[in-house]
Amino acid sequence: MPRLSNQAGEKGSILPDGDLEFVRACQKGDLNAFDVLVVRHQRKMFNVAYRMLGNYDDAADVTQEAFVAAYKAIGTFKTEAKFSTWLYSITVNHAKNRLKQTRGRKEHERLSPAETENLELESCPRSDENPYAIMEQKEKDALVHQCIASLDDEYREVLILRDIQGLSYEEIRGILNIPEGTVKSRLARAREALKNGLLKVFGDL
Repeated sequence: MPRLSNQAGEKGSILPDGDLEFVRACQKGDLNAFDVLVVRHQRKMFNVAYRMLGNYDDAADVTQEAFVAAYKAIGTFKTEAKFSTWLYSITVNHAKNRLKQTRGRKEHERLSPAETENLELESCPRSDENPYAIMEQKEKDALVHQCIASLDDEYREVLILRDIQGLSYEEIRGILNIPEGTVKSRLARAREALKNGLLKVFGDL
């Protein structure tokens, strides 16, 4: 069973940073090889899940579930594809399922986006930083995150994958299984909706 960590190729393959070596080792039954893949990709998958779900515990559960599912299905993975894209697809699907399960549930207390950069959260600011400035920035980050969370699911997921995770249109098309034109149109609408939401929020500050 793969375990989550708190730590942060072959010619013809597009797998980055030596993923191919560990994917193939894992396909041969090497569990330690999958642990390496978990360490490499865990933070990105957690951040996607968190931004989709808006709840730390749900995001942690979904990330765990996604890696377990990926480990079980690793034998079906085709190495001409990109491992991270395949993993994003699994994570997004698990996050969507969790959204359906929790829809209508009382909204949980949300964390600031700044607190999702590491799974081990800092308990206090560095001594050379102004604590009031840090608090103000975190409050602004939280407002931005709430605006993103308020978007319709189909717009939010595209915005997260493109503008926050920096994935290509082709990668997003494969992850969401929709035409590239649909990706672009949803992204345009998501950006416009986010812009309007931010204007309303920060216009009152």
